[in-house]
Amino acid sequence: MRIGANCNDLFVIVFLTRSVKTPCMLQITDLTYRIAGKLLLDNASVTVPDGHKIGIVGKNGAGKTTLYKLILGELESDDGNIRVRKNAVVGQVAQEAPGGPETLLETVLASHKEMNALNAEAETCQDPDRIAAIHERLADIGAYEAEARAASILSGLGFDDAAQRRACSEFSGGWRMRVALACTLFTQPDLLLLDEPTNYLDLEGVLWLENFIRNYPYTILIISHDRDLLNSSTSAIVHLEQKKLTFYGGNFEKFEKTYREQRELQRAAIKKQTAEREHIQKYVDRFRYKASKAKQAQSRLKMLERMEPLAALAEEHTVQFNFPNPAELAPPLITMDKLAVGYEEGKPILRNLSLRIDMEDRIALLGQNGNGKSTFAKLLSDRLKAMDGSIVRSRKLGIGYFAQHQTDELDPNGTPLTHLVELMKGKTTTQVRARLGVFGFGVDKADNKISTLSGGEKARLLFALMSFNAPQMIILDEPTNHLDMDSRQSLIHAINEYEGAVILISHDSYLVEACADRIMVVDKGTISNFDGDLNDYKKLVLTKKVGPPKKEKKEKSVKPQKKTGDVELKKMRADHKEAEKQVEFLTKEIKKYNKALTNPKLYNQKDPNAAKALRQFTKEKADLETKLEKVEELWMSLEEKINA
Repeated sequence: MRIGANCNDLFVIVFLTRSVKTPCMLQITDLTYRIAGKLLLDNASVTVPDGHKIGIVGKNGAGKTTLYKLILGELESDDGNIRVRKNAVVGQVAQEAPGGPETLLETVLASHKEMNALNAEAETCQDPDRIAAIHERLADIGAYEAEARAASILSGLGFDDAAQRRACSEFSGGWRMRVALACTLFTQPDLLLLDEPTNYLDLEGVLWLENFIRNYPYTILIISHDRDLLNSSTSAIVHLEQKKLTFYGGNFEKFEKTYREQRELQRAAIKKQTAEREHIQKYVDRFRYKASKAKQAQSRLKMLERMEPLAALAEEHTVQFNFPNPAELAPPLITMDKLAVGYEEGKPILRNLSLRIDMEDRIALLGQNGNGKSTFAKLLSDRLKAMDGSIVRSRKLGIGYFAQHQTDELDPNGTPLTHLVELMKGKTTTQVRARLGVFGFGVDKADNKISTLSGGEKARLLFALMSFNAPQMIILDEPTNHLDMDSRQSLIHAINEYEGAVILISHDSYLVEACADRIMVVDKGTISNFDGDLNDYKKLVLTKKVGPPKKEKKEKSVKPQKKTGDVELKKMRADHKEAEKQVEFLTKEIKKYNKALTNPKLYNQKDPNAAKALRQFTKEKADLETKLEKVEELWMSLEEKINA
């Protein structure tokens, strides 16, 4: 019997952790916004259903982050309305990463303001009714499992138990941004806004986040250019294009197909209308001054005026990357023998590296952040020296190295033009500008200060500088951060057209799958070849088996003889599993009754219905506890037999 059955409405107890949901979480109506005179949103409207996981997509600069700021109230629109469901909590990742003396676990727990306020009040409160209400609310928001949940989130984002108990100030900015993400995920807002959350994650962290988003019980809006994340985790896409918002049901793959089909239909309609207008115009031009046809010509002229011209399709301008092909060198490009490398004398991060790299290699370097992927990239690019062992490079080997932190090395007062002029001494300004144009720096961008460029523009400039001398090897450390979807596709094309060796470090599994034909895993202080493809690696990550699979020795298979004991064992295991399920179910039901019995209304002695409901709940709870005791005895008995 369910709790509250056969009781009047006063005592029907509903176990909800949130207020009853309405169909709509967010309503944007005729939203218009300008920034510095530039129109970003023009009468844009969209409805976000409650509980959906929505991907927000659009080109860089379209206004996606601005839209978030409008939803959060950080910016004020010129016109239109934004309505969030009443009493809904809206959350986003903090712009500044936490960096105090508190441990990571303490920092995450402290982020839940309501929980901490209630815990503090519970320590001093004297009113029994208020105490009951506090504990009921604490149970609703999961306060009693808070530490375990916070630890689980931190673990999923790459922090082991020891790291969780270290101070935030001990970690780099990228790792602290993960803590900021953990804080937001822990508070579980009704409407969660995520803006490129995978930029600071490794592939392992991205896979965990995909699963977290899928199972998140409330509404999420996520700005991302990660195809796999949008395909695996979202239930709908909102496309920001031409200052409008358009809702598409389904994941990114479905959106892309629908969008492409719509554009083809629109092209066909424009082509048909253009032909029809030209045909009518020719008739008018030919006969408008001929008396016998003047009336018909005037009629067609009016028809032409009434014909509403279809809106032209937006110009699909995408930067086309191009890495110049290098002069071929005899293999190998690099060989290593029992090499060790690190940052401090006597403390290598990577050891026992024995490998070779040839021009045709396309290597994806995978493994958790902090294991040494970037250390290996710096070793290859000669930015770190070997501490032990040997490394031999081809004499004429050129290496292009890209990493996001290199943006700090750019002169903020310089321009793309001045940076490339340094590399192209003796070349004309026209030649330098032509080279910049290949990477999307036309006359409107080439002379802009570096300090005014977006993250994507700085990345494109680094690509241009890195590849200028046509190196035989390019090392790309997280190259897709800050690139939009079209630019990522262009980068994939450029990598695949390039004829030198490629070392790729990326959390973007779509990029890895499209460009790499060999996987190497950085784990436990060394690097080894992975015997499998990216899907095999993902399976290992998801089953907590990070690292290359060990090949097992093949043994001659011996067909087992069926025995009576085997059948009995199989049945015991099935019964054991069923008993375990019953234990879990009954435990949860008893927990519900315990929570229900904290309701102070049940103890109102002046109301006879209250006493009746209290007796009923107490009896039903006792019956469940009796059942649980019997099932637990059966479960333990079967476990002993199976172990024996």
